[in-house]
Amino acid sequence: MCDTRSKLQQLFKLVSEKKIDKVVVEHKDRLTRFNFEFLSQFFGSYGVEIEWVDDVLAKSFENELVEDMLSLMSSFSNKIYGKRSAELRKQRKALEQQKQEASC
Repeated sequence: MCDTRSKLQQLFKLVSEKKIDKVVVEHKDRLTRFNFEFLSQFFGSYGVEIEWVDDVLAKSFENELVEDMLSLMSSFSNKIYGKRSAELRKQRKALEQQKQEASC
């Protein structure tokens, strides 16, 4: 989900510097859950092919649909948990500031 992942940024650098010609991932959603075509076009513009291992095995329509639904659920769950974590950090920071102000 997050485009600021350090390893993803490193991969972009390798692609743009034409240091690699193929990216192999175990599952398509490990590279990105959404906008795969965007990444594919970007990599392709540098002559880099994307290949994922689970694509070798044939899947039924139902299995693909279930995988897509699970990816969406995972994505939404990550957003919820991320927002909750941000709120907790904000509360802790406010509490810490209150403690510091009270001790002064």
